Amino acid sequence: MNDETLQAWVERVSMASFGLPFKHRATFNSRLKATGGRYFTTTHNIEISPHQLAAFGEEETEKIIKHELCHYHLHIMKRGYRHRDEDFRRLLKQVGAARFCKTLPEREARKPRPFKYKLVCRSCGMEYLRRRKLDPARYACGKCAGKLLLKILD
Repeated sequence: MNDETLQAWVERVSMASFGLPFKHRATFNSRLKATGGRYFTTTHNIEISPHQLAAFGEEETEKIIKHELCHYHLHIMKRGYRHRDEDFRRLLKQVGAARFCKTLPEREARKPRPFKYKLVCRSCGMEYLRRRKLDPARYACGKCAGKLLLKILD
């Protein structure tokens, strides 16, 4: 599927589900892996992840298109278009759009990185595991507000 086919698909879904035309550009963006799509408030364009289409098919991708169109139409109408807005959540349910996209199989198979660092409170002995190195002088113990000591795990 190419960008022209996607453009026609988005226009068709917009008219069928919202009764309003989609007058901007819809394109595929292969860099989108953690999200199914994006709506740009400045240009009103929509990007869709081709990985979602390949992994889950047209039905799930159409739910993502409807989700992005909810952002689009509500923003154009100057109503609550953000995820936290009631207008947005109501319209999502009304048109049968996905609230969240499914996680791609290759991202789901990723193992979490092991912990490399441990912060130990000098006062109470509380331990905090971390994957990234940080400066212990900038933080304090959450339990007793004592000073922390950074230890490297093997």
